Amino acid sequence: MPRQYRTIEEVAGPLMLVRGVEDVAYDEMGEIELPNGEKRRCRVLEINGKDALVQLFESAIGISPEDSQVRFLGKGLDLALAPDMLGRVFNGMGTPMDDAPPVIPEFRRDINGSPLNPAARDYPNEFIETGISAIDGLNTLVRGQKLPIFSASGLPHNQLAAQIARQAKVLGDDEEFAVVFAAMGITYEDADFFVSDFRRTGAIERTVLFLNLADQPPIERISTPRMALTCAEYLAFDLDMQVLVILTDMTYYAEALREISAARKEVPGRRGYPGYLYTDLASIYERAGRVKGKKGSITMMPILTMPDDDKTHPVPDLTGYITEGQIILDRALNNSGIRPPIDVLPSLSRLKDKGIGEGKTRGDHADVMNQLFAAYSRGKDARELAVILGESALSEMDQLYAHFSTAFEQKYLNQSFQEDRGIEETLAIGWELLGMLPASELKRIDQKWIDRYYPTKENTQTEE
Repeated sequence: MPRQYRTIEEVAGPLMLVRGVEDVAYDEMGEIELPNGEKRRCRVLEINGKDALVQLFESAIGISPEDSQVRFLGKGLDLALAPDMLGRVFNGMGTPMDDAPPVIPEFRRDINGSPLNPAARDYPNEFIETGISAIDGLNTLVRGQKLPIFSASGLPHNQLAAQIARQAKVLGDDEEFAVVFAAMGITYEDADFFVSDFRRTGAIERTVLFLNLADQPPIERISTPRMALTCAEYLAFDLDMQVLVILTDMTYYAEALREISAARKEVPGRRGYPGYLYTDLASIYERAGRVKGKKGSITMMPILTMPDDDKTHPVPDLTGYITEGQIILDRALNNSGIRPPIDVLPSLSRLKDKGIGEGKTRGDHADVMNQLFAAYSRGKDARELAVILGESALSEMDQLYAHFSTAFEQKYLNQSFQEDRGIEETLAIGWELLGMLPASELKRIDQKWIDRYYPTKENTQTEE
């Protein structure tokens, strides 16, 4: 039986203190009933003896300690789960936003999930195609991986997120693929962009959206990624689907965590964030992966904006420790008109070698990737030297590499946010660019691949 209390002691901002409670648990949900009959949700943040500190999900305006009552529900925050969630739009609390009927649940599950036994994890080793050359060719996404995107204010991470959600697919089999997209702290304009883009392209049919708007309470922002991951776990491990989870923007999530921590008067850590920020982020990121004996998988791409473009900011810094690499967006590339502006040199997918090669992408993929990295890096160095000394001071070979790096940015990195490139096309563009260099310079590529793919007249005729 739910317990009701009229012992509200104090309301301070988003927090409320209730005295004299019994058998109330941490994270338990509650309802506050106002004198006019209105009900608002809350969640237990802390238990101290018979005192409960609760967090309000809605505004505290109108709550009178003398005339309001609290009812604790004996359960945590849960989500209704059913196969027809695909194609639906929910808010950060799992309530439908798309004017369609509520989901008739097969299950209701607590959004905090349960820890996954590390021994039950299977190693990620299968390729996921995003249709973006800078990712597929050079920083490959692997099924079950956690690969964040580090962005900054003013960079087009929303367009990139929508493009990945539209285009991502699993190659070589008939397995079902789904996208769970969670956006936190976004504006109405951004929310409309995501929903309308997915509907326009038909991608919404395989997508579940959870949208938390900027004017909604911070506690809802904290629930949003956990709602999304609970949905993803159901699709992956109950319905055997391959699921890609995109979370944007994790910086707004961390800001909400800091706001609640400050309201609780906790001792702050770096830049005011709570000392448990690392643990909290890990409780989200570590829900991705593959499980032995299960056909489905959860692959995660969290997106976060780096304040002041600072990679040492606590959110990207801690995220880098937990995840398996990072995709970094670059302001200079963006200003040069490169879309998406992915800086491939500091970007890294630590599992890329496990997801490429014969039977996954193509046998020459690893060699081409390594050679493109090396040539682009040397070309950028040559361009920087030319700025100081002038191009005439460069050797003939360095000039060739400088021209290569410019062509690489324009032809390989640069593609429309609407362009979906298959892995074969990405590799073909790579070989076309390597054709700018003498074959003797391709020291990182096995000779058999040079004989087959290097763009000589004979190879071009063979391909035709």
